[in-house]
Amino acid sequence: MIDFFLRYIETERRLSPHTVKAYKSDLEQLALYLSAEYEISEVQKADFQLLRSWIMSLVESKLDHRSVNRKIATLRAFYGFLVRRKHILIDPTPRIVALKTDKKLPVFVEETQTQFLFDEVAFADDFNGHRDRLVLEMLYGTGIRLSELIGLKTADVHFFDRTIKVLGKRNKQRIIPVGEVLMLCIQKYLQTYRLHFNTEGTPNYLLLTDDGEQTYPVLIQRIVKNYLSLVTTLSQKSPHVLRHTYATHLLNRGADLNAIKDLLGHSSLAATQVYTHNNIERLKKAYQEAHPKA
Repeated sequence: MIDFFLRYIETERRLSPHTVKAYKSDLEQLALYLSAEYEISEVQKADFQLLRSWIMSLVESKLDHRSVNRKIATLRAFYGFLVRRKHILIDPTPRIVALKTDKKLPVFVEETQTQFLFDEVAFADDFNGHRDRLVLEMLYGTGIRLSELIGLKTADVHFFDRTIKVLGKRNKQRIIPVGEVLMLCIQKYLQTYRLHFNTEGTPNYLLLTDDGEQTYPVLIQRIVKNYLSLVTTLSQKSPHVLRHTYATHLLNRGADLNAIKDLLGHSSLAATQVYTHNNIERLKKAYQEAHPKA
């Protein structure tokens, strides 16, 4: 049943490989728990009490509430699928309530730090150096997700109108405007690619390893962490931090929230509104530092 469900979300729903992998991990953990604790070998036979027991075991193991809620979402998707396909008659998940979580503001890099990163930090004048710089410029200059960056193809870069075409979640396409500096960075990278690999053509996927293969998440994460460590002391130094930075800097400079929503590829404005909290915190800080009555 798990394999059947995974094929469905991969081929019919066309969810991202990252999401499919997460669902697979969650359901395999559930299967192991049911087998070890109750000697149940088929996850479709689990009822509300058994699923609640698994959730409670996760809570007792001190797993972060956000991670538990993600697993609850997996359960709802899985058992809802089984009901629709008539593999089970009753969905055991509606009574499972998501756990309360603290609202966390998106972590972002200050403008002065991003300026220092791109203006002062030295990048090697070789293929890897140009590739690393392009990774950072793309993430900060477009706000795209890690998976979107890895999947970006050279053909998706439109030099004439300075845009890129991004394939986002659930195969939704969006067009993102790109600044002149980033376009020049892409052109320089492609020139270096031709010299490095002794070719006249262009790569299928824009970003490559030094062996000419498509980049992968760990490589991009390592690049971002290494360079952000030079300019910030933030505990989080991930590609998603640069996505948050892109959105926060746009909002701080007066960009319309609906425009930011479209640029980020959010399905609803609620997901984008979290960045307004950073803006409010910045205004509070300015008030406290400047007003006599603060």
